[in-house]
Amino acid sequence: MANLSSSTIMLTGAGGALATAIAQELDDAGAQIVLVGRGESLERAADRFPATEVLDLDLTDPASIDRLRKVKVDTLIHTVGAFSTQDAQKATPDDLRHLFDTNMTSLFNAVQGVLPHMIRQKDGIVMGVSAGQAARLSGPKAALYTASKAAVAAYILSLHDELKGKGVRGCVLYPMGAIDTPSNRDAGLAWEAMIDPRGLAKSVAHTLSRPDRAHITELKVYPDA
Repeated sequence: MANLSSSTIMLTGAGGALATAIAQELDDAGAQIVLVGRGESLERAADRFPATEVLDLDLTDPASIDRLRKVKVDTLIHTVGAFSTQDAQKATPDDLRHLFDTNMTSLFNAVQGVLPHMIRQKDGIVMGVSAGQAARLSGPKAALYTASKAAVAAYILSLHDELKGKGVRGCVLYPMGAIDTPSNRDAGLAWEAMIDPRGLAKSVAHTLSRPDRAHITELKVYPDA
């Protein structure tokens, strides 16, 4: 098991299926956790996991940046995201705005919130969740989703190149398939073709526990099938 007892980790999207699995793994590894989310899902996460702080924030709102800058963390794990498909010909500006706001703008605001402290202490990790489609740069009826998740990957990898000399590193998590969640099961996806969120969470904890000279910048996790 990873030992993260010296780490303070901000987890966004608290209460979601992936974030819940990650929170359990972080708690088991002894990390101090800052939970960021919205509404009832955040309340459920806060009831289940001990957290040093619980923040109810809309990360697509630039006002969230000032709130986050009051919190000192070593690591940001950003799981906020949205998925939708549409025919390319029928895609609308609202579709574009929704996917890029949820997937990319929320990440930008979260990073802007935590980055000043990380740079001051010359230590930090920024991890964001991209997608298998973005890793392959393909996906039928998913042009906007793929583009928004590819933006997540490009942003984090560029941050890593820019700031690694200042002690801040980046990592992109690519679930190379659908995550096993109640909504995906309701959609009729077979469990054996989906990725167990607990496996993703263990991969995240393993990545965070690597020494500085063995940092992982891109992490692809596949389902068994």
